[in-house]
Amino acid sequence: MEKTSQNKFSQRHPLLFGFMLIIAAVAIFMMAMAVFNLIFFGDKSKLRGGQKIGVVNVSGLITDSRELTEWIDELEKNDSVKAVIIRINSPGGVVGPSQEIYQAVRSLAQNRTVVASMGAMATSGGYYVASPAHQIVANPGTLTANIGVKANLTNMQELLRKIGIEDQAIYSSEYKDAGTVTRPMTEKERAYFQSLMDDLHDQFVQDVAAGRNMDVQEVAVLADGRALTGRQAFEVGLVDRLGGFNEARNLVRELAGIKGEVVLLEGPVQKVSLIRRVMGEFSLDNALSGPRWVFSYE
Repeated sequence: MEKTSQNKFSQRHPLLFGFMLIIAAVAIFMMAMAVFNLIFFGDKSKLRGGQKIGVVNVSGLITDSRELTEWIDELEKNDSVKAVIIRINSPGGVVGPSQEIYQAVRSLAQNRTVVASMGAMATSGGYYVASPAHQIVANPGTLTANIGVKANLTNMQELLRKIGIEDQAIYSSEYKDAGTVTRPMTEKERAYFQSLMDDLHDQFVQDVAAGRNMDVQEVAVLADGRALTGRQAFEVGLVDRLGGFNEARNLVRELAGIKGEVVLLEGPVQKVSLIRRVMGEFSLDNALSGPRWVFSYE
């Protein structure tokens, strides 16, 4: 009787039992793959020997720099890495992280041959992080440049009034609520924000000029927020050569004097869970949280 009762579940619920078996098989397969990756790819010390070219993938909106700067630092410390390609597909992003990546690339360029390779887009902050490279390669149709700064400031006073919401926050000083969505900006606040924007823009221009070994005024003329195609950027000196990733790889080999077979070390590895990949990265919490204004190189 006991054995019969134990067998009843699979007999009474064959579909559910089969589904559970499939889930168990998938889980075992995923665990096996994780162990395989750890054994053959997880220990980076096994990749120390031979000639290597590092690849730093800068993709999407730049909101954080930690993984990128850590990967750049790891490549810089690896003596077997003879040169590095900064592969960029980005519209730019937040000022601070863009500056941190710029500084990391600039430091790397003092010890390694560095070539920037632009994909579909390398605008604003995307161009910023490319500028310290020894050479910049872009496709003729790449969108790039777009050197400028912006802050999104929204006035929702009328909407809040219509739904019966009134701001009653208490602030310690005059500019503490500057940029609030609950009322229009005053002229004094507008001048305050403009001064911030002007200073950040000046930092952008100064850094690009330093990275490209160009005159500051020469960069300033081009830093009016306009986007350029790769071909247009080449004509005004913001890009050194036209071509894709293969051209950038051949160029970095030539500049670094690399001959023979090489291994490409690409990173940083995206640490994204399987569930997040399936469900997507959007969440309502992320959409509604954060500061009310952010300065961006985009």
